[in-house]
Amino acid sequence: MFDLVRLRVLRTVADQGTLAAAADVLHLTPSAVSQQMAKLEREARCVLIERHGRRVRLTEEGRLLAEHAERILGAVEQAEADLEERRGEVLGDFTVAAFPTAARGLLPRVLAAMNERYPRLRLGLREVEPYDAIAQLARGDVDLAIAQDWVNVPIAISDRLRSHDIGHDLIDVALPAGHRLADAATVALSDLVGERWIASTAGTICHDWLTSTFRGAGHEPDIAHQAVEFPTQLGLVAAGLGVALMPRLAGDHVPDGVRLRPVEPAMSRRVFAVWREESGRKPAVRAFVEMAVEQWREHHYSLHV
Repeated sequence: MFDLVRLRVLRTVADQGTLAAAADVLHLTPSAVSQQMAKLEREARCVLIERHGRRVRLTEEGRLLAEHAERILGAVEQAEADLEERRGEVLGDFTVAAFPTAARGLLPRVLAAMNERYPRLRLGLREVEPYDAIAQLARGDVDLAIAQDWVNVPIAISDRLRSHDIGHDLIDVALPAGHRLADAATVALSDLVGERWIASTAGTICHDWLTSTFRGAGHEPDIAHQAVEFPTQLGLVAAGLGVALMPRLAGDHVPDGVRLRPVEPAMSRRVFAVWREESGRKPAVRAFVEMAVEQWREHHYSLHV
């Protein structure tokens, strides 16, 4: 009989491509991952991985067993969900991955309210960009992800995942106080062609959205500076180094010297929860999604779904 822990190790090795990367995901040492794989090969009585420098490649037998591992681990989670549903109790360990502005602006209230309402639930939060959060969820590293996307830059969700909208986060443009449009009632993106932009770092969904939006209108944005965190972007705007598009969830601490103006026509990003289909009946999943929606609406972050 195959050990479930070793099957999870095999699946992670298949996803990551190296023992070191799999070890990081599993919070193990590369040596421990190698030992687990060696034990699994003895159980399977065949070679499952081949080493090519630092990378590993699954053999045909390894790919076959990894496919079975995906189904087996999914079935185990489904069984756990069915039992938890019958008990109707919100308890146990529950880990959430959330993009940075949600981790700062939404999740503290959600986690605090969940702790008060469900004291037997042990919650953990990971601050992760949406692309990585979805990948971690699909691998089974977290129980739920809070992600965001845009109409013109949607995130692909596999058939194994389910989602529910939490709200829509309206977008403002952040301008230096002395900017020609700083006192305008609204600002059209066409008014900002030729401006120097302060953007999120390349490869993030917010950077992809900015470039896609302007390219769709026939313009290439002049991105002068890139910063991971929105407070850093606002600091650069305050220094007069450019303009930035700012979701309202990220505009909680606006420094002196910055003016936020609504964009016309209105633009927004979708904030939503994602979970694996097999865990959808877990009371903790349902409770967390309901609490996220409740907190969003209670604090009026922006436009509600």
